[in-house]
Amino acid sequence: MTITPSAAVRIAALATSAVAVAATAVVKLVLDKPRGTYRNETEYENTVMEEYDEWADDGILEYYWGEHIHLGYYGPGEGGLFPKKNFIKAKYEFIDEMMKFGGIEKNSATSKPLKVLDVGCGFGGTSRYLAKNLGPKAHVTGITLSPNQAQKGAELAQEQGVGDRTKFLVMDALKMTFEDNTFDIVWACESGEHMPDKKKYIEQMMRVLKPGGTFVMACWCERDETPGQPFTKRDRRDLQYLYEEWSHPYFISISKFQELIEQTGVMSTPVTTANWVKETIASWRHSILVGIIDPRGWIFKPRQYFKCVRDAYCLERMHRAFQRGLMEYGMWTATKKKQSTDAAATTEEAVALPAEPSS
Repeated sequence: MTITPSAAVRIAALATSAVAVAATAVVKLVLDKPRGTYRNETEYENTVMEEYDEWADDGILEYYWGEHIHLGYYGPGEGGLFPKKNFIKAKYEFIDEMMKFGGIEKNSATSKPLKVLDVGCGFGGTSRYLAKNLGPKAHVTGITLSPNQAQKGAELAQEQGVGDRTKFLVMDALKMTFEDNTFDIVWACESGEHMPDKKKYIEQMMRVLKPGGTFVMACWCERDETPGQPFTKRDRRDLQYLYEEWSHPYFISISKFQELIEQTGVMSTPVTTANWVKETIASWRHSILVGIIDPRGWIFKPRQYFKCVRDAYCLERMHRAFQRGLMEYGMWTATKKKQSTDAAATTEEAVALPAEPSS
């Protein structure tokens, strides 16, 4: 049988399409399989530490995200497929907006001394920014599980002239060694996602916050599951992927975090909450876009090519999960109750009273 040139072209085109479809299916199958199941609670430090040390070592995250490993803030008209805001500037504006949300003012040279704790400080970008903007009497302590991040944070603090007003420690947020009532401000930005015990995470932060002090937190959350809106098989599959790809044990909802804060009994209620999906969702695809526009951060690191593809794929899946309401961007702020004079006196008397003799 003779095959005409036009038929040969059609056959070749069909074969090429079939190969492309098959290749796409294989790649998607590989990318849809998360890197690994989250390790149990006794091993979680190594899981998260290794993930962030890897990001710190390869330099790609720092090249694109700068000093801040958190999403950016986009006002009306600034997001979209091609955001109208500088990627790094959006992160600084997020810090400014988070300060406003928590009622934290940028202070002058006459400001009072402030002790601030940055829980999950990453490279320490936010810690240094707060030290620069809360006045010369402010001191910020950042804690992270990554020794590489702590070292990098301290080096950058010295370079930027805030080495004497910042400190970076390798410390588990669930086992903080600080004394009770130590900090005027406890700041937690996108660290709760990694915590295997959300209750203990909240309790530790409330414990080290001074009476009258300010707590402000930002965290990725899953939506509430209700009888009227249960998670579908697709929802559970997508959540499981998001848990495991970037070392997250699980997410909880905005309202559940609020309950945990209020259940401590030491915070003034109600806790102020918000969902900043509209303000932050542009960050996910913007993260991919900056890597396409400027490939210099990864193009000369061929060993990282596959990891970059995986991360870009996860960023897109994060965007879609937030876009369809499966994920939410939670914000919380509250003030710790001030101990009354009467209560303090009663406590002191109780401590001073000798124990009654046993009968």
